[in-house]
Amino acid sequence: MSDDTSTLLPRGLADTYTDALIDLDPIIGTSLGVAAGAGRLPDFSPDGRQEIANLARRTLDRLAAAEQLPGAGNDGERRCARLLRERLSAELAVHEAGEPLRAVSNLSSPVHEVRNVFTLMATESAEDWAAVASRLRAVPAALEGYRESLAQGLARSLPAGPRQVSTVIGQLGEWIGEKGGWFAEFVAAGPEALRGELDAAAAEATGAVAALRDWLRDSYAPAVAGAPETVGRERYARWVRYWTGATLDVEEAYAYGWSEFHRLHAEMRAEAEKILPGATPWEALRHLDTAGEAVEGVEEVRAWLQALMDEAIGALDGAHFELADRVKRVETMIAPPGSAAAPYYTSPSLDFSRPGRTWLPTMGETRFPVYDLVSTWYHEGVPGHHLQLAQWAHVAEELSRYQTTVGMVSANVEGWALYAERLMDELGFLHNAERRLGYLDCQMMRAVRVIIDIGMHLSLEIPADSPFHPGERWTPALAQEFFGRHSGRPADFIESELVRYLGMPGQAIGYKLGERAWLTGREAARAAHGASFDAKKWHMAALSQGSLGLDDLVAELSAL
Repeated sequence: MSDDTSTLLPRGLADTYTDALIDLDPIIGTSLGVAAGAGRLPDFSPDGRQEIANLARRTLDRLAAAEQLPGAGNDGERRCARLLRERLSAELAVHEAGEPLRAVSNLSSPVHEVRNVFTLMATESAEDWAAVASRLRAVPAALEGYRESLAQGLARSLPAGPRQVSTVIGQLGEWIGEKGGWFAEFVAAGPEALRGELDAAAAEATGAVAALRDWLRDSYAPAVAGAPETVGRERYARWVRYWTGATLDVEEAYAYGWSEFHRLHAEMRAEAEKILPGATPWEALRHLDTAGEAVEGVEEVRAWLQALMDEAIGALDGAHFELADRVKRVETMIAPPGSAAAPYYTSPSLDFSRPGRTWLPTMGETRFPVYDLVSTWYHEGVPGHHLQLAQWAHVAEELSRYQTTVGMVSANVEGWALYAERLMDELGFLHNAERRLGYLDCQMMRAVRVIIDIGMHLSLEIPADSPFHPGERWTPALAQEFFGRHSGRPADFIESELVRYLGMPGQAIGYKLGERAWLTGREAARAAHGASFDAKKWHMAALSQGSLGLDDLVAELSAL
């Protein structure tokens, strides 16, 4: 690290840390659009994870001195310093508890990182495809390092949940496929001059996935049979800090989830009555599955979702946001097979050479009811994840790359995206009962997440006034039943979601709690400014301050 004072200020230190982290984790580099390291993959072994932890410790040691330098007290440096300390401390707590040694999840794990990074790589030139081939050849070593970490976890009595393991084994089987597998399909678009090299590298990568699948099935799964699926209070508190950037009163959050459940249930009944008089909300949604507006065909739904985002950008820009031209570019994609059921978003590269993208897992379906898509794409695309994360990339030079990328706090961005759904309702974009019931169903899913994620991991009691098993204690089986009774989603989606919550404890509660933070900050700013409050200016200022944990977010939003 340089001794130049500007480098040693918190924002400079944060970017120096980012550069060092990219060297250790080239997947992050690809996400940011850094070409160097495009042919490599991280070291997922215990030694590799320890190197990243050592870098975090060294950076925290330097941060204390950086905060004493002249200029370190201005708002930009102060926010960055707080974020850097909070994020690195939370990450170290997770590392020191051995969590990377039991990292098996149907959505977020090293093996998912390895596959997903290929969907972010440039594929425009022969040089790009040569980097793809090089990275494919790195897959066996990366997955072997991951296997070493899991094996060490077993040796230290740190097992993953059996349900995570069986689900991932199934996912890996889909990736392997019957006709060469996903990697072979991916390289099929490569240049003929590199055909032999690409096909051979894809076969190596597929073989490594098959070897990991077999080891998980034959060795790891029997070893973790009977291990708990839930994590308990101590591990849950650690993960909540990691996902939310907050020290959370989980009992208060649990009660808030229930209050939102009851509020939303009443609103859903009113909208359902407009669609199918006398029906429950979920009977009305099932009716819409066959009788409501729908899009037929996979390519057709991709184009429809693209048009929905383009329409939202046209309507919002200038009226409710001020968007740079490069922020207005966003693409809808179909997710590769073997993905989890939930749609997702990938950010643009910092130079915008790769646009932001929303991804739809089709789960084998070819007919797509619209009620389930409109609010979801406001969440994933515009004005949700895309507007926030693309705006962060747009202002990265004014903040730091760390604040706009590496230091992202899940509950901040998921809270904004859920706030964005609500904003579109407030602005009148959900113009009929069908779309509004779909929005309320999305909101209900996030309230249910708070209830069951906290409830099952902490084995809390179901309240006496609950319509479901009052007085009993939550289990994963009860959580899945409750979710199924209070959601318009199909059974396979609910199954995938529950496995996700078990494998990523504390992440799912960040949507509703993050939305509450954004709403609280907006109302405090509105109260402070009175009649002069300008929502458009507030939105742009809020979206230009970079990442913050929920402990800091409300105060910063309130002061804008």
